[in-house]
Amino acid sequence: LLFVTIMQLTAATLLCLCFYLLRHIKIRLWIPHSKKTSSNTEKNYESMIAAYGSLAPKRYMYSDVMKITYSCKKQLGKGGYGVVFKGRLHDGRLVAVKFLHDCKGNGDEFVNEVLSIGRTSHVNVVSLFGFCLEGSRRALIYEYMPNGSLDKYIYSQNPKEILGWERLYAIAIGIARGLEYLHHRCNTRIVHFDIKPQNILLDKDFCPKIADFGLAKLCHTKESKLSMTGTRGTIGFIAPEVHSRTFGVVSTKSDVYSYGMMLLEMVGGRRNVKSIVNKSSEKYFPDWIYDHFAQDEGLKACEVTSEVEEIARKMTLIGLWCIQVLPIYRPTITKVLEMFEKSLDALDMPPKQSFLRVQLIIWKYKVHGL
Repeated sequence: LLFVTIMQLTAATLLCLCFYLLRHIKIRLWIPHSKKTSSNTEKNYESMIAAYGSLAPKRYMYSDVMKITYSCKKQLGKGGYGVVFKGRLHDGRLVAVKFLHDCKGNGDEFVNEVLSIGRTSHVNVVSLFGFCLEGSRRALIYEYMPNGSLDKYIYSQNPKEILGWERLYAIAIGIARGLEYLHHRCNTRIVHFDIKPQNILLDKDFCPKIADFGLAKLCHTKESKLSMTGTRGTIGFIAPEVHSRTFGVVSTKSDVYSYGMMLLEMVGGRRNVKSIVNKSSEKYFPDWIYDHFAQDEGLKACEVTSEVEEIARKMTLIGLWCIQVLPIYRPTITKVLEMFEKSLDALDMPPKQSFLRVQLIIWKYKVHGL
């Protein structure tokens, strides 16, 4: 009887031991699988960056980035993408370091930004000095822009008093030159897909620089059309064809549309997206400015005096041409620069569009995912 009891206890012990070992092995087998998936993704990013060789920006260790930002002491801004801190490189240059959140899809946008902006060099495109990629730790190191982004000036209570119409006009031309470089003069053509006042940074002399290339797409030099799935961009600035191909093909003219919307906001000093949401109580700004363009009270409402009337009218007219619903009727950004050089009398009035109807469709799909 004692022997049987001992055998029963031994069997029970062995059973528990086997159960423990099986569970332990299962865990041991599962953990490497998870890490392997993560490491495979990181390897893809690593190989993409390595493929660009010397064209890729300088790479920094995370510990170096913390030293550059003095352990993230001075915050410059915060958004859905992450947080930006002020820093200083070893050679004394001031920088803005953008730490990206570790979220789904963020890695793709991070590598996309490194590879696109890393290939650029233009006075109207922000310079990327380096980046950090250590697992989920991702940071971008940009040149520091002391005057911040354009939106804080054009949406203020007295935007024209701060910048002045002449400076605003120069900023508009500078942005167009930056886009012309991206579209036609880069080694690889770049379509930005998120041109808006928040992504235009101003240096100490208020020279504009295009920033934030997370949504940008690269294409071959001779290509003008892009194959793309899904909608990308910011509500109020998304070109109709980016939302639905029934309006036309996605191309560099999609950036021209966003640029045109921004021009109109620079003239009017108000957000066009606000009037999309509050459509019942406020007329959509592109419609309003088109209807009042020929009337003096329309431009007076935008703080336009007789001394700067030609500047405001030219910016408005070019903006209206840029936001034509069908891309075939929009000018290229090169043509836009030519329009800036012409006199106001030499520019024709564009045909009236159903601006609000198109933007409401885009807004509903973007917000509600219809």
